[in-house]
Amino acid sequence: MIKVDVSNVISEEEIAKYSEKAKTINKMINEKTGPGNDFLGWVDWPENYDKEELERLIRDAKYVRENFDVLVVAGIGGSYLGARCALDALKGIKNTEKPEIIFMGQTFSPNYTAQVLDYLKDKNFAINVISKSGTTTETSIAFRLLKSLLEEKVGKENARKAIFAVTDKEKGALKTLCNQEGYSTYVLPGNIGGRYSVLTPVGLFPLAVSGVDVKAMLEGAKVAKKEFDNPNLKENSCYRYAVSRDYMYRHGHPVEMYVTYEPQMTQISEWLKQLFGESEGKEKKGLLPTSATFSTDLHSLGQFIQDGSPILFETILNVINPQLDVVIPSDKDDLDGLNYLAGKKLSYVNQMAYQGTLNAHEVDGGVPCNVITIEKMDAKTLGYLFYFFMRACALSAYLLEINPFNQPGVEIYKKNMFHLLGKKGY
Repeated sequence: MIKVDVSNVISEEEIAKYSEKAKTINKMINEKTGPGNDFLGWVDWPENYDKEELERLIRDAKYVRENFDVLVVAGIGGSYLGARCALDALKGIKNTEKPEIIFMGQTFSPNYTAQVLDYLKDKNFAINVISKSGTTTETSIAFRLLKSLLEEKVGKENARKAIFAVTDKEKGALKTLCNQEGYSTYVLPGNIGGRYSVLTPVGLFPLAVSGVDVKAMLEGAKVAKKEFDNPNLKENSCYRYAVSRDYMYRHGHPVEMYVTYEPQMTQISEWLKQLFGESEGKEKKGLLPTSATFSTDLHSLGQFIQDGSPILFETILNVINPQLDVVIPSDKDDLDGLNYLAGKKLSYVNQMAYQGTLNAHEVDGGVPCNVITIEKMDAKTLGYLFYFFMRACALSAYLLEINPFNQPGVEIYKKNMFHLLGKKGY
């Protein structure tokens, strides 16, 4: 479904040197024997997901779509990034379809939170709260505010019918509340961490509400699982990409810049930054994931990429055929000198910008560039792409000899914050 070209980053000879390691790690992933193996549930998820739960999720999503103007998704990190990036990638950033999807609980910003709450006062809205524990501070504050507003607007009984939770199957504060109040509840599997959860109800419920074919997404991931369960580095494009990252890390390029040419793909870069940054950034190891959206950022970062410190390599996600397109008109005066483009589609100009920039960076700038080519973005392709990156991340982190599935560093800021806030025990 995608084409992966790593030839400007690593040679076939260097790839071959990783063959035995790739075989060993592939076996570790499949047999779940490596560090963090209790969080490898995502590996088989495209085949083993709960089919009955998915059907119930789709029915509830239809109910929300037909009865509410807005769905507010309360979550942070992996509990919101996957759904948000998928919505943008498939629907565009100026999507006007109903219901509107709004995100809360991903920030402490009083300005943002107050504005969203004020906006919702006159809206018929439902809530999708996502938290394995139910005690994630940003999300819990947002949910408390949203629940209070909803119950004030429609009453406690009607509010129960408008709250949909994704949480632990058996335990936690949110699960306890769901049991008490009778909210519709979906399971965030205990063996799948947040940043690997986009293909679970965490991502699928808001996507289904928006009308995305979530079964097609899972089918794409299933195709990817079958394709990438293959240790042969001559055939496995996912592992070839992972190996290219490790090679760059060990050869003086500690920064990976994810590059897109569509603003609606920008949030995919944000998801990738969490996936790789939180999985690999441990024990003073790991690439720094960053991102840019061209051609916009060529007018700010382009000079550094071309001529600045040679610390980075690019991984470009190039979507050839957009969902929508426009034709450049002719102008009788041609004062802007653009009539040479009259009759051309803007997608053509975008692709020429991509090819010209790629040549400038690779040839003139000496910047190594991976290229992932996507013919057209749809639900099946996106599910495939999600699995591609998750599997690549697992191999890449294991090549660094670290646990891809924990995040001990994240807990330190929380402890400091709780102490300053006066939380008991901190």
